[in-house]
Amino acid sequence: MGAVAAKRCVEWLLGLYFVSHIPITMFIDLQAVLPSELYPKEVSRLLKWYSREFKDPLIQDPPAWFKSFLFCELVFQLPFFPIAAYAFIKGNCRWIRIPAIMYAVHTITTLIPILYTFLLEDFSKAVGFKELRPETFHERLTLIGIYAPYLIIPLILLLFMLRNPYYKYEEKRKKK
Repeated sequence: MGAVAAKRCVEWLLGLYFVSHIPITMFIDLQAVLPSELYPKEVSRLLKWYSREFKDPLIQDPPAWFKSFLFCELVFQLPFFPIAAYAFIKGNCRWIRIPAIMYAVHTITTLIPILYTFLLEDFSKAVGFKELRPETFHERLTLIGIYAPYLIIPLILLLFMLRNPYYKYEEKRKKK
């Protein structure tokens, strides 16, 4: 009984992650790749406040490589979020395994250069980052802390899909 309850807790965590990711993607992340006319002034101000308060150089002046990640988020991830939210909140949806693995690997792969940039980029010499940028190690760790859940939750998702016996098991179809 404990394993079933633990599985449901992880499924609920994942379901809530995907539900929460929809407005974050639509209203925050995609402002860098969609026309500014699509967003109310309050939402644009929120993004500007965030980027200045936390000195997020990727949001202030997104480099082309970061915009390519956001474009993938628009085209591939955003349509997947409601499907994944449904599957995990409903629970016991084995069909989500392969798409969830694909999402997890893609997201983990995109977060590695983002976190690397925050940790090791010399922003004082970087030509591409013109505005406010993290100057102290504490500011860098704050940015890593903001982005880290988008690495950790997909890593949990990947391990859950690969290791959980319920999702590993595939029912054999009987021949008629």
